[in-house]
Amino acid sequence: PELDYVVVNDGSSDRTAQICRERGFNLLDLPVNLGLAGCFQAGMKYAYYKGYRYAIQFDGDGQHRPEFIASMAEKMEEGIGSRFVDSKKDHSMRMIGSRLITAAIRLTTGVMVTDPTSGMRMFNREMIREFALNINYGPEPDTVSYLLKQGAKIAEVPVRIAERAGGESYLKPVVAVRYMARILISILLIQNFRKRRKG
Repeated sequence: PELDYVVVNDGSSDRTAQICRERGFNLLDLPVNLGLAGCFQAGMKYAYYKGYRYAIQFDGDGQHRPEFIASMAEKMEEGIGSRFVDSKKDHSMRMIGSRLITAAIRLTTGVMVTDPTSGMRMFNREMIREFALNINYGPEPDTVSYLLKQGAKIAEVPVRIAERAGGESYLKPVVAVRYMARILISILLIQNFRKRRKG
């Protein structure tokens, strides 16, 4: 209850917007589906114009748990919540993909990010501004890699992820393999030619 929040409804066709309005929830109701990057940037613009010191990216499917927000804030310079710090080994497809991305980020930046695919991330004011005002950022591991090269700092804290309470992941097996390949190519090759837009 001590935290501000906003629900970003990314043009969904279910009753999300209606339920939020009926219950008086803070809502950004995007008129069309902008996808993950556009939805994320809308939330960051909200945080930027509200003048927040920190903002946390938090999925609405019940997997992310609010009790870990305080520990992320305590460790803050910029924190990425990690499912895999201090956890048992997992040999799932997601874990294998995450390890490959971790290796690619370490190879290109020298920084070890245990869980680069985590969707529970906290950002400081500088990063809020960066994401709010620059259109070419998405909340993906290749952006994490790019920002590390630009001098951003990352700290990971252990969190636990609950079972999904609603909806389903868009990362089906074939899509997940394509996603992993795209992210790896971006980290290992494309990020070397990317220019940072100033201001």
